[in-house]
Amino acid sequence: MAGVQDQLEIKFRLTDGSDIGPKSFPVATTVATLKESILAQWPKEKEHGPRTVKDVKLISAGKILENSRTLGECRSPLCEIPGGVTTMHVVVQAPFSEKDKKAADQTKKNKCLCVIL
Repeated sequence: MAGVQDQLEIKFRLTDGSDIGPKSFPVATTVATLKESILAQWPKEKEHGPRTVKDVKLISAGKILENSRTLGECRSPLCEIPGGVTTMHVVVQAPFSEKDKKAADQTKKNKCLCVIL
């Protein structure tokens, strides 16, 4: 009985509505390990997939999960339903290229401000 509670059944919902999983993970699993699992299982036919763990954001119960936290620390009361599957939303954040960073810096430098007193 304790072994079942030490595992969480999780499926990952992608932005297009498709899912990866469900798959069972120990509660001691870190969020970074979940992200690595998502990278390994990412559908090859999907465009704009993540390249690294840093490109993936996991959202559970409305909160963005930190890489260093474990599932046990992130678990919400809704996960306590026996036999329930937890859905985590996956957001892929495209990495900034050097060109994008320079363009963003330029717009910051070229701002004109008016102050009316």
